[in-house]
Amino acid sequence: MYCRYNYLTRLFRSSHIIVLQMPLRPLKTTEFVLLCSSLISLTSFSIDGILPAFRQISLEYGLAETSDTQYLISLFFFGMVFGELTVGAISDAIGRKKTLAGGLAIFCAGTIVAMTAPTMEQMLVGRFIQGVGVSGSKVITRAVIRDLYEGEAMARIMSFVMMTFILVPMIAPAVGQLIANTFGWESIFLAYLIMAIGLMFWMGLRQPETLAVKDRLPLSGPILIRNALAIFTHRRVIACAVSSGLIFSGTLVYLSFAPTMFFELYGIEDDFPLYFAILALPIGLSSYLNGKLVMRYGMYRLCMLGLFLMTSVNAVFWIVAFVYEGVPPFWLFMSLFLASFGCIGLLFGNINSMGMQSLGRVAGLGSSLMFSLSSLVAVGASIFWGQFYEQTIVPFILAYLCAGIVAMILVYVANKSPIAPV
Repeated sequence: MYCRYNYLTRLFRSSHIIVLQMPLRPLKTTEFVLLCSSLISLTSFSIDGILPAFRQISLEYGLAETSDTQYLISLFFFGMVFGELTVGAISDAIGRKKTLAGGLAIFCAGTIVAMTAPTMEQMLVGRFIQGVGVSGSKVITRAVIRDLYEGEAMARIMSFVMMTFILVPMIAPAVGQLIANTFGWESIFLAYLIMAIGLMFWMGLRQPETLAVKDRLPLSGPILIRNALAIFTHRRVIACAVSSGLIFSGTLVYLSFAPTMFFELYGIEDDFPLYFAILALPIGLSSYLNGKLVMRYGMYRLCMLGLFLMTSVNAVFWIVAFVYEGVPPFWLFMSLFLASFGCIGLLFGNINSMGMQSLGRVAGLGSSLMFSLSSLVAVGASIFWGQFYEQTIVPFILAYLCAGIVAMILVYVANKSPIAPV
């Protein structure tokens, strides 16, 4: 007879699962990966799904510059940073599921504000609130994985989550464009609302709590300060957080300017979602490959390989851009971007797992602070590189090239640093 509060003792073939007390039966690996991917994908769908509607939104609110729509991305990320600073500690105190549910509720509130906004300023407020709410999905999902897995097994699951997660950016612009053209751009936010509510029910009914009551930490100021200082002085955690942020900054620059770039530089508007999906494909494929190889070769080796390849490709890309005065032929642009994006799948899952190895019982707070720092670095660097956009692809190339060089140094430092738990 199945006891409601049984102990999780199942051991997967290539993963190590920590014994935890749980009220529900543990999910099979496939469903667990799909749930985690969907929760994290809410972030990417909230970004990519609205990209094709930028021109409509610009016309709707009478924006002087079409590029001003980039603030719909920037404010969203600032909201995430704000949310990430608090959500981890809360999840360490009250559990992962309650905190996730609260975050999704805040996301729904922000979605309603943005959907009904009479002005661009109010829409930006809604986007900020959305970012605050979605931070729970982003941070706590990783904490849940850390609760259950360690080492290369954690990197393996992270890679599979990232692989599935990539499918959303591939289809999100096409879905967003279809919704916007059929029902109006406001309906994209209705889709966000439905997705968030669906995830609340899926998580609530199927996913067990992963943080046992005995392992929870009180919301005590002195304890939080002590743990935060320990995290921020842990060389391995900080090096990985900054590396991840720098790499993502290039992607953020691309996301912010992709619609404008495709239209202004290459005259592509209606087919933009197709090319956007094509460019996302190699990230998913390399993430899948990383999941297959990481148990054999380790996180560090694959991470350094990915960084070396990304740096090399973008160095060549920079030379090509210089020859063609910042706007190479479209086929060459697509080829080199495909090669560059193909390296990313070897990075995020490994870098994040390397940093989270040392978090232990403070996985919630650690994940929160780690990804807050990562997001701050990403947003700051993307704003810096975005200032240089003058109808050329050079800012995107330089963002990835510089990120790759610095990240290689930081990942090397992280690997040489002790894994000692916080």
